[in-house]
Amino acid sequence: MIVRPRLLASLAVLAALAGCKSAGDIVVDQGVGIQAVRSACPAVGIPDFTGDVTLFRTPGSTTADNIDVVAAMTNVRTACNETGEKVTSTATFDVLARRTDTRGARQVTIPYFSVVTRGGTAVIAKRIGQVTLNFADGQERAQATGTGSAFIDRAEATLPADIREKITRERKAGEADAAIDPLSLPDVKAAVARATFELLVGFQLDQNQLNYNGTR
Repeated sequence: MIVRPRLLASLAVLAALAGCKSAGDIVVDQGVGIQAVRSACPAVGIPDFTGDVTLFRTPGSTTADNIDVVAAMTNVRTACNETGEKVTSTATFDVLARRTDTRGARQVTIPYFSVVTRGGTAVIAKRIGQVTLNFADGQERAQATGTGSAFIDRAEATLPADIREKITRERKAGEADAAIDPLSLPDVKAAVARATFELLVGFQLDQNQLNYNGTR
């Protein structure tokens, strides 16, 4: 999966992305000081256990011979514009599905969610969408595309000047705080959390579906 789980009670699982050295990260610059290349665009991903859904012919029976349709969310792409007062981000994803009974043409509609989180746990917006898969007669597989969007105040996603100074100030050997990671300071950690947003997409699952994904 793309993200690690953080919250399972209210939504399903919310998550934080772990990435490489790129926009949105804070990286050490040649061992002296810290260079911030943080973007106001939200991180985008699929929470654990929500990127797959299995539909069964008979409710309550989760045996392999009762599987009707299996679908997976994949190939998440993102486009973000952070030039204005509002940061706008759109995540586009593919849904790949397979059915076990290929007789006749069939249409299957699966709900999905897109949520905007702040600080890794607080859900500030949630939308429910639907993706429709069209199976032709005799066809085992189908594919569809879905989207999710986030609209965030740029000021809310920007670190305050004093926090930015604490993070980026060059520190020299021998200084009292040279060995202190500025990101470990409580006020810095809190400010970074407040300015960190995520756009997460996944299938809108019921508790039984979540349990099935978590235990298989």
